[in-house]
Amino acid sequence: MYLGLGIDTGGTYTDAAIMDMSNGTIIDSNKALTTYPDLIKGIKNSIEGLDPRYLKCIKFVSVSTTLATNTTLEGKGYPAGLILIGHTIPKKLASRYVISIQGGHDSNGNEIAPLEDLETVRDFVKQVKNKVAAFAVSGYFGVRNPEHELKVKEVVQEMTGLPVVCGHELSMSLGAYERAVTALLNAELIPVTKQFIDSVQTVMHEKEIKGTLMMMKCDGSLVRIEEALQKPVESIFSGPAASLVGAAHLTGLDTCVTVDVGGTSTDISMISEGVPEISSSGAKVGDWKTMVKAIRMETSALGGDSLVWIKRKTYLGPTRVIPLCLAASEFPGLLEKLENIETPNERIMDEIIQPTSFFIRNGENSPDLLTGELEDDEKVILKHLGTEPRSVFELSELTGKHPLMFAGTLKNLIRKRYVTQIGFTPTDALHVLGEYLRWDKRASIIGASILGKALKKGAEEFSVHIKAEVVRKFTLELVSFFANDVKKEDLEKLVENEAFLKFHIKVPVVLVGAPVQAYLKEINEAIDADIRIPAFYEVGNAVGALAGKIIHRTEVLIRPSAAGGEEYSVFSLIGKEVFEDYNKALDYGLKLSRRLVLEYMDEHGLEMDNVEFNLKQNDVGSMGKTPLETRLIGTGIGTTGKLV
Repeated sequence: MYLGLGIDTGGTYTDAAIMDMSNGTIIDSNKALTTYPDLIKGIKNSIEGLDPRYLKCIKFVSVSTTLATNTTLEGKGYPAGLILIGHTIPKKLASRYVISIQGGHDSNGNEIAPLEDLETVRDFVKQVKNKVAAFAVSGYFGVRNPEHELKVKEVVQEMTGLPVVCGHELSMSLGAYERAVTALLNAELIPVTKQFIDSVQTVMHEKEIKGTLMMMKCDGSLVRIEEALQKPVESIFSGPAASLVGAAHLTGLDTCVTVDVGGTSTDISMISEGVPEISSSGAKVGDWKTMVKAIRMETSALGGDSLVWIKRKTYLGPTRVIPLCLAASEFPGLLEKLENIETPNERIMDEIIQPTSFFIRNGENSPDLLTGELEDDEKVILKHLGTEPRSVFELSELTGKHPLMFAGTLKNLIRKRYVTQIGFTPTDALHVLGEYLRWDKRASIIGASILGKALKKGAEEFSVHIKAEVVRKFTLELVSFFANDVKKEDLEKLVENEAFLKFHIKVPVVLVGAPVQAYLKEINEAIDADIRIPAFYEVGNAVGALAGKIIHRTEVLIRPSAAGGEEYSVFSLIGKEVFEDYNKALDYGLKLSRRLVLEYMDEHGLEMDNVEFNLKQNDVGSMGKTPLETRLIGTGIGTTGKLV
């Protein structure tokens, strides 16, 4: 029997599913809480809830995660150094550790300025190597000639043991700024992905699971785990992509839209005729716009664990916190603290200063903590935080400072993963209403009473209000997915006019994620569609991680080497080659496209006879009888069922 084990680690849950890879049948599944900062415990718990008889037959393991997505949405990426070659430094880049040096190439891959600032690079690396977790290097037209990027990468690697990623390794598309952003985000996510993969491998070793290990990318394809470690930005939508593939597999639908409700975010994506829809502009999450090929997705920082906070009105997210009901089941003393909490003046309230917010310290030896020294004010707060929750008022009394004096410090410690916040969430609202019960309902009721009182609502009325807000936002995101060229604020006005308008969606809508049953009735009332919740909906991501295919896309570009000249240059990930005429360049490009796919599939244990290969040739303009530019896009598709 050829069995596959799928594992998905999200912000709240770690899911596991076992599939018979010969026919796609799910034969066992389990959910366990994701454990911070030690992911191993949560992964182990999810696997230990499976029938141990099946574990001996596992030949293939595939994983997905929303950790990279959540990290980006919450602005909690690890600090990374960015070295730009031939660029000016854009003000928008989200890093304090950036330098720009001379160098770079033109659109034909010819050097426009020599790389003479390597000593500047060395000085920069010495200054920041203990403050960052990785480095990114992005050169001007580095995709046409990566020579300068590779030289700088070599220097950084010689000086540090930290990961270094180059822009040309992630995208062959033009766009210097976007490529630099992609490289920087990739560097920030490397520690997040490494910790996840290390945790999976540790548990596999302990459980004596010896199957091939792969990971789902954000375009819905699977990749070897070694490549996933090098390019974690390609897994930024790994969890949502797995959810999409899993929803299609569980329903047997070739075309559907999927709404994946997680702890940190809600993600909407679509599969059409069996193929995930890919964004034409690259993955965009939060304020980050990248060049990574990803599923077309509408994502919002709204999930079951999104912080509900008040300041004259109700706000949802974007911060993910531990729900009160879950925290109270782990810390029984929290109930008494909630009952005796004081409500701060509304004027000073924000996401941190809330009557139902508490804070705990993460483990000092956590692998999830940032490198670098703490600020003095951060040390003071950490000194008064332990493994028991404390409110801002307790911290105020212990430090002798007004909450406004250290609220910003708490935010920084949360971003750096030294501290975790506890608060009221949509999950708590469902507990109050009795529609989703897993933990201590009493804490949720007290929290709803406290927050509701400020808005002159009882606990149940406040919870109904929160649930309605969540459904309204779900509806807005779903409508926005199909009308992405319309301003969201305009769509919001239409969604709010529910007494007279109801949106009709022609394709089936599949809901996956732990709490979706609780929202089904209200979503049906808001949207006119064929809405489905399949069997194993709670572990849809883990199923999708197994149901994905191995897909490899190559891109080869052919252009004249010089205006009016007869020579042609061929650009690819392996470098630049020059040929004396177009036909020879084209012949080389066609063979190279197939060879690159063949080599990639061979690395994954697949022979070309088991791979579907497609090649598209796009010609632009003409110069006599030959195109001004030819772009060859090769795609190979193999199935995991052919791995054995």
